[in-house]
Amino acid sequence: MPPCDFIPEKYQSLAYQRVLEINNQHLYPPRTAYFAEPLLLHQGHMEWLFDHEGNRYLDFFSGIVTVGVGHCHPKVNAVAQKQLGRLWHTSPIFFNLPIHEYAEKLSALLPEPLKVIFFTNSGSEANDLAMLMARAHSTNIDIISFRGAYHGGSPYILGLTNVGYFKMELPGAAGCESTMCPDVFRGPWGGSHCRDSPVQTIRKCSCAPDCCQAKDQYIEQFKDTLSTAVAKSIAGFFVEPIQGVSGIVQYPKGFLKEAFKLVRERGGVCISDEVQTGFGRLGSHYWGFQTHDIVPDIVTLAKGIGNGFPMGAVVTTPEIAKSLAKRRFCFSTFGGNPLACAIGSAVLEVIKEENLQENSQEVGTYMLLELAKLRDEFEIVGDVRGKGLMIGIEMVKDKMSRQPLPPEEVSQIHEDCKHMGLLVGKSGIFSQTFRIAPPMCITKPEVDFAVEVFRSALIQHMERKAK
Repeated sequence: MPPCDFIPEKYQSLAYQRVLEINNQHLYPPRTAYFAEPLLLHQGHMEWLFDHEGNRYLDFFSGIVTVGVGHCHPKVNAVAQKQLGRLWHTSPIFFNLPIHEYAEKLSALLPEPLKVIFFTNSGSEANDLAMLMARAHSTNIDIISFRGAYHGGSPYILGLTNVGYFKMELPGAAGCESTMCPDVFRGPWGGSHCRDSPVQTIRKCSCAPDCCQAKDQYIEQFKDTLSTAVAKSIAGFFVEPIQGVSGIVQYPKGFLKEAFKLVRERGGVCISDEVQTGFGRLGSHYWGFQTHDIVPDIVTLAKGIGNGFPMGAVVTTPEIAKSLAKRRFCFSTFGGNPLACAIGSAVLEVIKEENLQENSQEVGTYMLLELAKLRDEFEIVGDVRGKGLMIGIEMVKDKMSRQPLPPEEVSQIHEDCKHMGLLVGKSGIFSQTFRIAPPMCITKPEVDFAVEVFRSALIQHMERKAK
């Protein structure tokens, strides 16, 4: 394991067994934690986490793609502590300096005409508000999202979240329609030039590098949804530039550009959910939508915006903001509070000062290429994909069938990684994909360690299967 000069405080609190009892008796849902023996985390420092026994882990999931600049980053901590001693809360009925400073900094990072910001407390709340904006502005109801999309868990936005284990048997939100996800690995079409990634699928095609037949086929499916499943005029289209919860799913190059055009022809607005892809994580660009050469009408933000502090935002055009203002009084008691905005400003400064977007590009590309070697070495590694420091490793029974590796086998590999000091995410429609999204401050030696751990876990899995 690479060295770390940080020494955590000694844990001196509740016994582990007592924590388990409290969790099972009083916290809901009680069984969301990873691992057969859930980790009791005590302290964090940059890309490292420490449990109650003092064990050190390399964090390659960042609290579900949230800790962008590092756990307890010294500058962010100092700003938070200073603001904590000055002013916590005012509500929007009074001005405060941090919200105005942050609004100016954030809006400067977004292209015209995305310059009006509504602050919220989470990604679900931001996407709820974006749905309302789309309907208020278009005066239409129907909104489209991809199958496999995750846009939040609140009752309103759940209609656009299309991952089975988040769905309920009760009626969902009206006017929400799903369409085929243009997944070039698992979907019906895909080839060897489709993705904006250093690593392509192992599927073969006859396309030239600047042409994609898979994109054209998926666009026909999108047109079919517009022709058959929604009204002639629609409210909008929600999309993650790269799907997160479904396992870092990338679309064919050029797909979103054509889809946005079709949506706007129907009177709809286009919403880019940047909750996981924003703030430089993808490396080549600051925002995920820029990697598709598009400008949305609404952008939603959360997670990395506050490096783990509860915060979200919706950014839109003056025209759409006015449409909403005509129809309702928009207010959030805690949205844009002084503490959150001071932290948000510090995060933006750290990303710039420490060149974290550039690090995401360089180290992320290096990691993708190293992980691709594991795909070539192991039959059960079906796909390696992603961009910057948002990476997916899809596990399969074999490359020919692309059938997902059973969840219990994926979980055992996951456990083995933890035992060797590496924490990664686990998701996908069939819980078959490892999600890798470390803090953007990671280094190549830490990537080397992570890749070697993952390789060792795969070898252990193959040895178990042989027995």
